[in-house]
Order: sequence, then structure tokens, then C-alpha cells
Amino acid sequence: MQSILKLILTSLLFSAVTACSITATQDTLNVAAIENAEIRNLNHPEATVFAAGQPTQEQLATLGNSGIKHVVSLRPASELDWNEQEYVESLDGVTYHNIPIDSKAGDINPINAATLQSLLKSLGNEPVLVHCGSSNRVGALAAISAAQENGTSADAAVEEGKRWGLTGLEPAVREVLGE
Repeated sequence: MQSILKLILTSLLFSAVTACSITATQDTLNVAAIENAEIRNLNHPEATVFAAGQPTQEQLATLGNSGIKHVVSLRPASELDWNEQEYVESLDGVTYHNIPIDSKAGDINPINAATLQSLLKSLGNEPVLVHCGSSNRVGALAAISAAQENGTSADAAVEEGKRWGLTGLEPAVREVLGE
């Protein structure tokens, strides 16, 4: 009986600490400033995760000043005419991550979706922006992850992907999901 009670109390304490950690992280975010930065196709699919198209340098500075701790770019360097990594790393307290996903459908696959999800999980509850050129690749990988991790139907996975920015790559996602 004592063991069960101890387990329940430990579980409740862990839940309370986790909830406080999430709340503290959310409190450091200036969501209004992020939303007012006019970043192309900005979505807010999770409490501390934003998905978007390519932000400008000014928008990246706003993100850093608004509490974003990580920028994950799905764009290969060949798609940019400036060094995004160098710029992001010049911002105080912001870390840059890159998973280069070619805009062609071949890179929209379960391996890349799992790589993105693994990275997001490793960042914990720290605020993050995941972007590509338009947020379409972000949404495509989120849709595949929803199907892989949650066993959701193709339709439900596509809907989840749309919350993250999925648009024109929907046929590629459906193909990957076996439809």
C-alpha cells in the first residue's frame, strides 16, 4: 500500500514539476510579438513550437528577442543567398539546427520525419521555430510523424500536417502513407 501511495505521489510531483516547467517556458515567450512579426505562413501547432516559411533576418531577431531558443531550418544551404546559421548563432541564446530537405517529394519520407521529431523531442519544452521556404515541408514531415508515432489515419495525419503548414505536398504525403 505504501509503495502504491509513494508511486502516486512521485507521479503527481513529476507532473507538477513538468507543468511548471512548461508554464515557465511559455511565460518567457512573447507570442504576440512573434505573431506580429508577419512571418510567412506562421503556425503555432504546439505550446512552444512555431512552424513557418522562411523568416527574414529582422524576423529572426524578433524571434530571438521574443523567447525562441532554437531555429530549425529544413532548407538546404543552396536555397539561400545568405548564411542563416551564422546569423542565427549571432543572436543571443538562439541555437541553429539544420535538416536539409530538398523540396522534391523524395525527401518527404519517414526517415526525415523521424529525424525532425527526434530533434524536437531532444529540445524538450524550449521554444522553437521550425521553417522551410513556405512551411509546406514542415507540415509534410509533421503529417508523416503523426501517422508514424500515433498511428493516425492518412486523413487525420494530413489534417495534422495542415496545422503545421502542409499545402502542395499533400499528394506526396499521401503516397508515403500508402494512399
